[in-house]
Amino acid sequence: MQQLSETYPALSAFLSLSPAGKTTIDFADNAAVIALNSALLARHHGAQAWSLPEGYLCPPVPGRADYLHHLADLMTRDNRDVVPHGPLIEILDLGVGAGCIFPILGRSLYGWSFVGSDIDEVALANAKKICSDNEALSEYVKVRLQKNQSHYFKGVTGSDEQFDAVICNPPFYSNEEEALEASDRKWRNLGKSNNAGRNFGGTSKELYCPGGELSFIRGMIAESFFYARKVYWFTTLVSRKEHIHDLRRALQKVRPTEVVVIPMSQGQKSSQLLAWTFLDDQQRRHWRDSRFWGN
Repeated sequence: MQQLSETYPALSAFLSLSPAGKTTIDFADNAAVIALNSALLARHHGAQAWSLPEGYLCPPVPGRADYLHHLADLMTRDNRDVVPHGPLIEILDLGVGAGCIFPILGRSLYGWSFVGSDIDEVALANAKKICSDNEALSEYVKVRLQKNQSHYFKGVTGSDEQFDAVICNPPFYSNEEEALEASDRKWRNLGKSNNAGRNFGGTSKELYCPGGELSFIRGMIAESFFYARKVYWFTTLVSRKEHIHDLRRALQKVRPTEVVVIPMSQGQKSSQLLAWTFLDDQQRRHWRDSRFWGN
């Protein structure tokens, strides 16, 4: 981290020594995490111009990269162990967010193209600015406003568009009170108390929706049935393992041909990647051949 700060001096103001004598930052300080993310994205992923509007969620780079690596593994498994790479692979990011983090990482790691949707116009404006400020993104990332919060794919996908995968990091919480309770737990785990507000940042649209992640993903599953031939893999992050049982039941109603649950972990945080597809073997072969997964 010390070497990183030498190249990106904005990070150096947040550095300190841990009790073990290692250089670190205060991960309870949202400004410090933003500075670290900015340096990581510039150093390792080519995003030289990256910032967030005040108060917006600062996504952890390693966790988001892990999601994309698992998705790439899933697609590789279906592609005779060849990693689908390059701009012909098109990904729909539901809830792209102000940080545009998945498109940045997906372009850097795999060269994929992205459409990012969001219900928040401020977030979209910032994501669009990030793309316009970074040449590697400007041609291959499109952002679109979802005007109807009850829809997922309708309104942001064209009638002739197909996507090799959908990715999503849904709102975790049901309401503000639940989000604040989670923040209080994080403060206590960090050994700090009497701190107001959320230590991890985030706006209401990013953090909660009626029914929380379970309700959100159920809606996504229900609507995915009507886009069964438009998407190869539908995927989403599931933060609570106990939700997987209910989500499998929801999937049974739309009858996908395959459901995959992939455990994920970063440090002390664990989650699951839930994936499903409606394509049979013949349709999958035709999809891969017609969309050049082998290139």
